[in-house]
Amino acid sequence: MKDDNKTEKQLLHELTELRSQNAELKKSESADKYRSLVENIRDVIYELDSQGVVLYISPVIRDLLGYDSAEIVGKNFIELAHKDDLSSLAEWFSELRKGREYPSEYRVINKSGELRWARTKTRPIMEDGLFKGARGILIDVTDQRRVEEALRESEARYRSLFENNHAVMLLIDPDNGTIADANTAACAYYGWSREELMKRRIDEINTLTSEEVSVEMQLARSEKRNNFFFKHRRADGTIRDVEVYSGPILLQGKTLLYSIVHDVTNRKQAEERYRSIFENAQEGIFRSTPDGRIIISNQAMATMFGYESPEEMMAGVNDMTHQHYVNLEDRRKLKEMIEEHGFIKGHESQHYRKDGSIIWISLTMQAVRDEKGQIMYCDGIIADITNRKQSVERIRKALRATVQAIAVTVETRDPYTAGHQRRLAHLARAIATEMNLPIDMIDGIHMAAAIHDIGKISVPAELLSKPTKLTAIEFSLIKIHAQTGYNILKEIDFPWPIARMVLEHHERMNGSGYPNGLTGDNLLLESRILAVADVVESMASHRPYRPTLGINAALEEIEKNRGTLYDTGTVDACLRVFREKGFQFDGT
Repeated sequence: MKDDNKTEKQLLHELTELRSQNAELKKSESADKYRSLVENIRDVIYELDSQGVVLYISPVIRDLLGYDSAEIVGKNFIELAHKDDLSSLAEWFSELRKGREYPSEYRVINKSGELRWARTKTRPIMEDGLFKGARGILIDVTDQRRVEEALRESEARYRSLFENNHAVMLLIDPDNGTIADANTAACAYYGWSREELMKRRIDEINTLTSEEVSVEMQLARSEKRNNFFFKHRRADGTIRDVEVYSGPILLQGKTLLYSIVHDVTNRKQAEERYRSIFENAQEGIFRSTPDGRIIISNQAMATMFGYESPEEMMAGVNDMTHQHYVNLEDRRKLKEMIEEHGFIKGHESQHYRKDGSIIWISLTMQAVRDEKGQIMYCDGIIADITNRKQSVERIRKALRATVQAIAVTVETRDPYTAGHQRRLAHLARAIATEMNLPIDMIDGIHMAAAIHDIGKISVPAELLSKPTKLTAIEFSLIKIHAQTGYNILKEIDFPWPIARMVLEHHERMNGSGYPNGLTGDNLLLESRILAVADVVESMASHRPYRPTLGINAALEEIEKNRGTLYDTGTVDACLRVFREKGFQFDGT
């Protein structure tokens, strides 16, 4: 027999849920902890689909059958069973399909052809009254079976097995509850000699009250199991959680009760740790149906949404989409991503609390599918990021105000190009939006565009307003503004690569730009967008040395040099913005 543990009804439910949550959270540190708890428990944890096909089985199956998990996943569970047990297994699975928990023992054949006995404790998965599959624990009871068979065959053989078996075994006199015998393993486990144990009653070792023992035995009978969960005291005073298998045996004309005892303390502690993590986590942990109805939740999630308890939230929320999502489009996109990829990480959206107030949440969620690929439910973690969002927005407002002040400072030295940076920022945002870039990235592009000419603060004012064409030397002085702008901004800790965008906004795809002659993929996408917007705005605006060339000429310029001087995707987006979306500069 294995030294490790088996489980009761609720703990089985929690452990198997832990396996599902472990798959969605496997990249995080906490997910590794959960997975370790499941995969290191010595009993085999498994999951079946509605047809009995194995969806998951823990690695410890190798100890029982000699197969790796991967060799069993995808097989029907009956393929490993002995042919003489197929009818009883069919009855067992039929009961599961009706939503009934049903214990079962049957023979399995391991990889080397050896016959082993397995006991299952299985919980059906029901949804809206339909059977979706089952999860359970499988325990190797071969040694126990051999003991029982030996006991039935002969007392002499029993005595040998009793004495030499590594499982803890006791014989109990049912008339007075005294310990009639104990094997060597029991003496080592409890820390008393055989003589000392045989002087004790079993209720001196079992620390549960008579009422607690009665409740446990009644529960075992109702669940059709012959295992019981008690707490036993050892000689050193320590109290351990044990699982006891018990049955009658006739020895020398007297009926005794044999008890095989397993220490389940470590498993109980692991289950308590999981329960504690679930109940005390600051993040919301939940399970929901495909339509968004919450079916499992911890207290943190209920509190986050303004409910007193998970039960109140689950009862009060029957339409998550309309009751909680501020923007219905967020819910639609979320469903699309889950259906397509089965997993999302860090999805941010706004939600209503019970009192109507609005919070920002970050959602990580994993879909669990049936054998047909249909989503049965989703497990996820929610974090309240409202404070973070508000802090970021305050910082961005401060940055915008600072950037605007810088932009005004630059434009006061160059009255002929006043408004150039503002108009360019407006166009750059429109192009980036047309390219479906992330909102955060678009904000960074807009910010950089608003101060892209900050380096002109180092250029003599008379050059900036010269009404005639610049000489080569004068133009070389103008060109240093990109590098100067970079030098001014590089030490500022923006949340975007602002300094680099400013440095590269005059670079060209073929390397003919300045200041560093960069090419192609060496340029930030944001820099390529600024470059196109800068050319279009400059050509379409009046300059001291020439009148405006007009929007049409500007668009012809970028279209003609699309893919050579200017980024192809950016040019295409800019053309659509003007020709299809009707974009106009302010005041034009």
